[in-house]
Amino acid sequence: MFKKMKIGLGLTLLFALAFVYKRSRPPGCLFSCERSPEPFLTERDVMSRESGIIFVETTDRLEPPPLVSCSVESAARIYPDKPIRFFMKGLNNNTSLDSESMPAALSSLYAMKNVFLLPLQTEAFFEEALSSLSAMKNVFLLPLQTEAFFEDTPLLSWYRKANPAQERYWLIVTSDASRLALVWKYGGIYMDTDVISIKPILLENFLTAEDFQWSSSGIFGFSRHHKFMWDCMEDFVQNYRGDIWGYQGPRLLTRRLKALCPVTTFHNVEDVNCQNISYLHPQRFYPIPCAQWHRYFEVWEKSPEFNNSYALHLWNHMNREHKRVVAGSNTLVENLFKTYCPTTYKVLIQGPDGSGP
Repeated sequence: MFKKMKIGLGLTLLFALAFVYKRSRPPGCLFSCERSPEPFLTERDVMSRESGIIFVETTDRLEPPPLVSCSVESAARIYPDKPIRFFMKGLNNNTSLDSESMPAALSSLYAMKNVFLLPLQTEAFFEEALSSLSAMKNVFLLPLQTEAFFEDTPLLSWYRKANPAQERYWLIVTSDASRLALVWKYGGIYMDTDVISIKPILLENFLTAEDFQWSSSGIFGFSRHHKFMWDCMEDFVQNYRGDIWGYQGPRLLTRRLKALCPVTTFHNVEDVNCQNISYLHPQRFYPIPCAQWHRYFEVWEKSPEFNNSYALHLWNHMNREHKRVVAGSNTLVENLFKTYCPTTYKVLIQGPDGSGP
């Protein structure tokens, strides 16, 4: 009798759990549909969160190269409490991805178990990732809606008048403009997608020295609606020279910095303060200078520790030979991938069999 009662209670509990589970599913779904971890989270919700890290992709590609994936992943790991926002022109509100059509690079980001793709419709992908989402939900893949982001800034009139067909460096200048507008509107740290984060930056308003002559436009950070960003956008339009490489990027930031502080001389490995804007020594992000970019793809007898650096800019625009990260090569860049973006390394570099794609 007692045994039958135990069985009966067990069956009752099982049916009760099944009922609760079924009620928790979206209409028409039992086992085949996955709920969003935050079903009412919108793009506006994401953008209203605290300032974080900003990445921008101005091409239409939806399969970022391994270095781009590594940049986003390393930032997510170094800044677990900040939102990591990756704006991609190839995404839009009608994009639909499933587990079969999703590019491998985006898959590697989803495999981190802390990534949202918003505001897109996604179906049945990575059940394990969705079911084990932690509180560290800090990576957001968002559409780069350029004209919308330029609204209420000096950049909108320039953008509407521009003729992309007549622009020599259109993708570059739109990227330059987008980063200024996004940091102005939302605040935070902008990073190029060939930057590997290795240590958190604890500063709010800063520029970075690419070398002892130029300020970099590849990494900078400012609070929301900082006047320096507005001045940069005005300069962008008033002194526009899209036919000159870097004129709307590093040269622009250098011009604006010199307007505030004509002399910015570094002493040893110390940063410079310019009217409450920190100007960071080249060692912070460019310990390997542009002319030596290939050293990232070489085997070092002793790996550098980069004790004076927050992140490493890998000078991807210099890599015209298309050097790749190769599994088992023991190059500096392979070891950086292993350390700071292990998921990207496992998915995109090692591949399914662990020997490389």
